Amino acid sequence: MAGIFLLKEQVVDKHTAEMNKPHLSFWNALLAKSGLLAYMPIIMVVILMFCGASWQIFWPSTDAARYQCYALTFWLGSSAVHLLPHSQCYFIQTSVIQGPFHMLPLEYPPLTLVIFSLSLLVALPYYQLLFALWMALTSVLIYWLLLRFGPRGSALVFALYALVGAWATAEGRFDLVPAALTLLCILAAERKHWTAAYVALAFGTLLKIYPLLLLPVLFIAEQREAQRMDIPLQAMPLSAVPGELWHTLKGVLRWQWKNALLFFGILIAVTGLFALLDFQGAVMSQLSYFAQRPVQIESIGSSILWLGRKFGYPAHVEFTYGSLNVVSALGNEVAFAFEIAFVLGYLCTIWQQWRGKMDMVQAFIALLLVFITMGKVFSPQYLIWVMPLLAYASSLDMLWLIWWGSISLLTTIIYPYLYTRTTNVLLVQYVPGFIQAVAIRDALFLLLTLAYLFNWFSIRRRKPLPPPLTGKETKPLDAVVV
Repeated sequence: MAGIFLLKEQVVDKHTAEMNKPHLSFWNALLAKSGLLAYMPIIMVVILMFCGASWQIFWPSTDAARYQCYALTFWLGSSAVHLLPHSQCYFIQTSVIQGPFHMLPLEYPPLTLVIFSLSLLVALPYYQLLFALWMALTSVLIYWLLLRFGPRGSALVFALYALVGAWATAEGRFDLVPAALTLLCILAAERKHWTAAYVALAFGTLLKIYPLLLLPVLFIAEQREAQRMDIPLQAMPLSAVPGELWHTLKGVLRWQWKNALLFFGILIAVTGLFALLDFQGAVMSQLSYFAQRPVQIESIGSSILWLGRKFGYPAHVEFTYGSLNVVSALGNEVAFAFEIAFVLGYLCTIWQQWRGKMDMVQAFIALLLVFITMGKVFSPQYLIWVMPLLAYASSLDMLWLIWWGSISLLTTIIYPYLYTRTTNVLLVQYVPGFIQAVAIRDALFLLLTLAYLFNWFSIRRRKPLPPPLTGKETKPLDAVVV
């Protein structure tokens, strides 16, 4: 009798395995490194993101429309604003007539004009459409890099993050480009191609200033790999810190400086070239633009300013510097407090990398989280900076899928959904749920940043990378066509 039951159990197990086999085959094909099915997620996501951006593609008040103004006025001079609706280029000063090649972006590094100008290849009304297509191709490039070099499932996770968190922003902003260059920097550095890593980071910095924050992390990683920088003891009392720091700094002459000098050489050469055309626009305008702007309405600091109203510090909303900002008597104090917090978070990250408690990828992610959390601005497209790195580091990690997925979903609910519930953007704070959604999203982001800095829940754990391809790999037997 026992033999009969055992035989039945084996038959049932075999039948169940046969039923699950198609599902497993589909999942394996979806996570494969090649094949049409492996690219279906990004194809679907690109189409859905295009739908998410389509409702604003022909608006004159979008970020891409702003890029068009910058590109036209650079190539044609200030008179080019008359080629577009007045409401589109209102932010460009035309009181002084400027000729071609002398008008640079106010808030972006001048090299962004290369990206902005690519979409001038079509008629002016279709500029934003072509721009969306360029960004779609950039997202496919990131997907391919993760598919080729990332852990199993990392490309699929990137597609998911992009859909949930950047549905309406990825194809209407250029943030995918510096994000791709940051990923390229990591891929090159982890494969010991240090010169390529520095070049990628340099061009990322020339497009969006934030990658400059990552330079010390890359430098420390290079020195440690070359064994040019001393590693302090893991168990180090506080009294031993000054001595260990001094011991490390004494080796400065042994450090490898060639690639770091190349990085600064690229920055100085490209910026200097544009400075010959307009020094103020090439060097000073981005710094003053960032330093002078108030606390943006979606940043963590804005929640503190709203609470300040309960204690006699009135706050109101203004549309300045291309975004909604909260103006309050507490604004400068809150901004300064967050700058101090940013410096502490930055030093904490470098400290942990120096002591060997973070690798380069983890330190990159930590610095980006700290920068976004403690910054005066938290625009929805900032999530794009982190998405490829999180997919590369954590891949199919359920904790990240839930936590980052929640942050991404709340960000998409805030923009575009809640922003479009009113015809007057200055009244968006009165839209039911707007302030609450921003506060909850920012609280989750702050908690995530702290968890990453101090490795709560082992959140910094990384997925193993695939072995390097040798060109001698063989296909499994069931994949061989007979």
